[in-house]
Amino acid sequence: MTDHQERPLLFLDVDGPLLPFGDGSQRQSSGSGQTAHLARLDPQVGLRLAALPCDLVWATTWEDQANAEIAPWIGLPRLPVVNWPEPSDADEREDQWFGLCWKTRTLVAWANQRPFAWVDDEITDADRAWVSAHHPGRALLHHIPSPQGLTDDDFIALDHWLRAV
Repeated sequence: MTDHQERPLLFLDVDGPLLPFGDGSQRQSSGSGQTAHLARLDPQVGLRLAALPCDLVWATTWEDQANAEIAPWIGLPRLPVVNWPEPSDADEREDQWFGLCWKTRTLVAWANQRPFAWVDDEITDADRAWVSAHHPGRALLHHIPSPQGLTDDDFIALDHWLRAV
């Protein structure tokens, strides 16, 4: 994964960006039972994500369940999945000290110097600063407000950044 001619990665969080927590009219839950929460998925988001000039990767606590439950609802194929290792005590203390999202270190390691964008509702300026200091490739950490999820403006920003890499 060190070939810098490869397309950039796009790390995707599910809860918040794809499954918004808000109660906006466009994403009302209409399902029932175990799949009620999946009714909040915008079925067009998969096509829009697939059209971006990047390689999509699940970066979510759903891990491979995102391939089983989310991908079919939004029309995506199986995607690579980031598996979350247990952090060392030292890393956990440093992350708390700097205010880092618990995903940040793992995503930088997974990218392995490859350019990446990351959409998540937990990204902060501390994560941006840490990635800037520890990742030699280009990176866009794009915060998605969890009540609204991905919007047209987010897709425009991602497409612009990914095409400029």
